[in-house]
Amino acid sequence: MALEVSAESSGELFQFSPAIITLGIFLVVVYTVVIIQTFLSLPAFSSAEYFFERHHSANAPRSLEKEQGTLSFPTSIKQYEYEEINHPGAALNGETRIMSVPPFWDPPEYQEMGGVRNFLGEHGDRLMTKEEALSIGSTVPLDSSTDLETIYVAIASYRDDECPNTIHSIFSRAKYPQRIRVAVVDQIDEGDEKCSTPRTPCEEDPNHALCLYPDQIDFFEMDAALAVGPVFARHIGHRMYRGEYFAIQCDAHVSFIKDWDVDIIEQWRSAKNEMAILSAYLSDVQKNIDEKTGESLTKSRPIMCASDYEGHGAMRHLRHGQQPEGVPLIHVPVLEPFWAAGFSFGRGHFVVNIPYDQHLPMIFQGEEISMGLRGFTYGYDYYTSGHSVCFHMYAVGENLKKRKKVPLFWEHTNLYGKVEKKAMLRLNGIIDMNPKEDPNKWNHADEIKYGTGKVRTLQKFFDTFGIHTKEQTVEGHLCRFVGRPMQEKFLPALRSNGMGLDYDQIDYKFLDPAPDK
Repeated sequence: MALEVSAESSGELFQFSPAIITLGIFLVVVYTVVIIQTFLSLPAFSSAEYFFERHHSANAPRSLEKEQGTLSFPTSIKQYEYEEINHPGAALNGETRIMSVPPFWDPPEYQEMGGVRNFLGEHGDRLMTKEEALSIGSTVPLDSSTDLETIYVAIASYRDDECPNTIHSIFSRAKYPQRIRVAVVDQIDEGDEKCSTPRTPCEEDPNHALCLYPDQIDFFEMDAALAVGPVFARHIGHRMYRGEYFAIQCDAHVSFIKDWDVDIIEQWRSAKNEMAILSAYLSDVQKNIDEKTGESLTKSRPIMCASDYEGHGAMRHLRHGQQPEGVPLIHVPVLEPFWAAGFSFGRGHFVVNIPYDQHLPMIFQGEEISMGLRGFTYGYDYYTSGHSVCFHMYAVGENLKKRKKVPLFWEHTNLYGKVEKKAMLRLNGIIDMNPKEDPNKWNHADEIKYGTGKVRTLQKFFDTFGIHTKEQTVEGHLCRFVGRPMQEKFLPALRSNGMGLDYDQIDYKFLDPAPDK
């Protein structure tokens, strides 16, 4: 019996014999087997190749979320199994006090490359590539054609009643609050009101950020007696990061201006530097912001340029002092040598690459030069913004009495005071600022994780900005150079792909222009 097959293109009717049909089926099976074997012989498709293919697309983070489930937003630390560490104060005292803390962000797709830190420049052994840098950062859809880069805000709060107000300011004054995730390390004592508790119940004030955005706010609550200074609190804050595109660090008593999120991103983009970190000691809230409208009332901004040694013996360290402030001559982000803990804004990979050191209990002064130098050696560059997007509530003027009532972590010095010297030895040792000290005197734990990189040398920083580590002195009047002179001299060294300044092209050594003044 013949089989009839219609040929639609011509409308003809063909007849095939059973032998021909059997031969055709055999050939199809053989062809299929060959195709399958060829496919299986191809090399595996790596995660790195996946990132390189995706990074040029504005929808890449959303595609990752759909296909791998790794960059969903918001992601809470509640979704992760905590890990145990020894409390740093107890550890330096030779004791054991186990704490459960969030794990660092290190998603599965990076594991075949040794983890996200290894992928991003091999722990600072080399400058990460543009493609590697662009693999970091989640987005949220604004509409069918536009994605918003997400922003992570890390806040360390010590028994601070202003903390809920800061959170509300962050969300209520953002143009796109859906892009923001806040993480608070709330160090509280018995009887303190938690930062997570609205001062007015949500039933009475449903529009407070704590009520409107609970899924975008994480809290790590810690007994104040375990607090050993801002370094450890901010270390936990860095553990709470979960792959956001941008990352901010600020205090728990800060007020943001209207549309601050769009403003600060536009300023960062204007630097055209993937490695740019906008950072400064914030100006005071008084007379600088309209608290009712969120409008900024000033055109001035601070700049980080003043630093000198303080302390004695093993406790001697470089400390940034009061910074100059004024109306800038150039209204764009301006290069500066130093990093400030009170406000820092940049790409999320800064938090990944330069996590706060877990082993520095009771450190207050000295944290900024430590973080700043570690970032410098990884290839990051510091800028002050063209104008401020937030302001700090200092204990001055009408806020003097209010802020003076806020307790400080030093109230528990009797528990951990003996470890400060050991911690300072480690801090200065890692950044090579105590060359006369015996390295055997300080703790060398986790130096790869919390150490310096090899993109730039520490000595290059010291030589460039007039810091003499052996004599523990600095060249004075650095602020006369920082600003337009530094911008004009250093900016030509920005790499053509925007991956930071190439300091091999910078042959400059600052000398005090007025040593007798």
